[in-house]
Amino acid sequence: MADATPPLSYPITLQHDHRLFFTRDVFAPENPALAGVLTPREAGEKVRALVVWDAGLKAAFPDLGEKIVRWFAARAGTVALAGAPVEIPGGERVKNDFSQLEKIWAAINAAGLCRHSYVVAVGGGAVLDLVGFAAATAHRGIPLVRLPTTSLSQGDGGVGVKNGVNFFGKKNWLGAFGVPHAIVNDLAFLHGLPARDRRAGLIEAVKVALIRDAAFFEFIAARVPALAKFEPEAYEAVIRESARQHMEHIATAGDPFERGSARPLDFGHWAAHKLEQLSDFRVSHGEAVAVGMAIDLIYARRTGLLPAAEAERILGVVRGLGFELFAPVREIRGPSGRQDMLDGLEEFREHLGGKLTIPMIRAPGVRLEIHEMDGAIVKAAFDELRERFA
Repeated sequence: MADATPPLSYPITLQHDHRLFFTRDVFAPENPALAGVLTPREAGEKVRALVVWDAGLKAAFPDLGEKIVRWFAARAGTVALAGAPVEIPGGERVKNDFSQLEKIWAAINAAGLCRHSYVVAVGGGAVLDLVGFAAATAHRGIPLVRLPTTSLSQGDGGVGVKNGVNFFGKKNWLGAFGVPHAIVNDLAFLHGLPARDRRAGLIEAVKVALIRDAAFFEFIAARVPALAKFEPEAYEAVIRESARQHMEHIATAGDPFERGSARPLDFGHWAAHKLEQLSDFRVSHGEAVAVGMAIDLIYARRTGLLPAAEAERILGVVRGLGFELFAPVREIRGPSGRQDMLDGLEEFREHLGGKLTIPMIRAPGVRLEIHEMDGAIVKAAFDELRERFA
């Protein structure tokens, strides 16, 4: 016999402040930006922090490790390094290496961190994802401060609320949502990047402009030559606005932890994720997103969702920024790689929770969602990319 007792139900409301600070040369001894966010949880506590940083930064900033140590030493009275800075390799492959995750957990344990401590992650998006997942799962969550160092992470991934590592050969299969304690974008890092990495953040800016803000897209389109040369004024303005747009969407669109099926910020990403995997991550995320967006733009044109002239104009902007629209596909090994990209649709459906929801556009700033894609038309769009841009 069923129990007629009504269920107990209590609403739980959590207040999060999603904060982003901009600065330059964050580890200069006189720069107070990081100190302003490494604050004690309770009065009288001395702050302890563990820094995990991206070894890929050493090429452009060979003294970064020493600068980190000196910065903390200058503030020994208020904030202390809980252990030597932990150096891990950068790039997407680090998210496939479970030993790197265990290395961070071991450092957190050895340092005796608790939920009143901080983990400070310094690096590109893959490092931020990995370190964020380690922090989210240690002691059920140690506050995380992100210092994104690439254009892609400063303008998009690093200002989000997702952490994760790759598992079962699938991108971000293990992960956790968590609003970082704070994000600090040091714009000086951007200008030490190689051109390939500086360019990567621009495609995510185009993406967020296309799905959210026609005026931002026109801003980018009017400055393509300057952006292609990474002229500081235009380039930094686009990265700043891309970060703001991404944060605003996360905070105000009503689904920051993606409990529903809609993921508008993933325009062009279903194919991009698969291309990254099939290329064994030789193709960067930004390069893959450019290809994925091109496939979806051509698909939208072929299905009558997007006028041909508008599709061509957008593709022209992407190419003008320096992105190849087919060349990355050559990094796929094996003769079946081209067809295998279609598997990305099913994996995207699984990642969303069973219902396929693909963001598309009718015009810059005018988004819609579709729930099925015609495989034959996707293949035709892919073939068109090869014929036009190979």
